[in-house]
Amino acid sequence: MTKTYKPGQTAPRSGQYEIVGPRGGGTGHERTVVRGEPLPPTQKSGQGFQLVDPTKNGAGRP
Repeated sequence: MTKTYKPGQTAPRSGQYEIVGPRGGGTGHERTVVRGEPLPPTQKSGQGFQLVDPTKNGAGRP
C-alpha cells in the first residue's frame, strides 16, 4: 500500500504525485512537486496525493 499525503503537507521526495480519491483510487491527474515544497490544493475535498514517479537524477548531490 502506497502512502497517501494530504494537500499542504511537505513533499518527502521530488517527483510526480498522482491525485487520488478518498478511497485511494487514481484520478489520472498528476502534479510535479519538489522535495520540501507543500503539496498543492486538490479540486475536491477528501482527495490526496501518492508518489508514483520519483525523480531519478542526481541533481543537488555533491
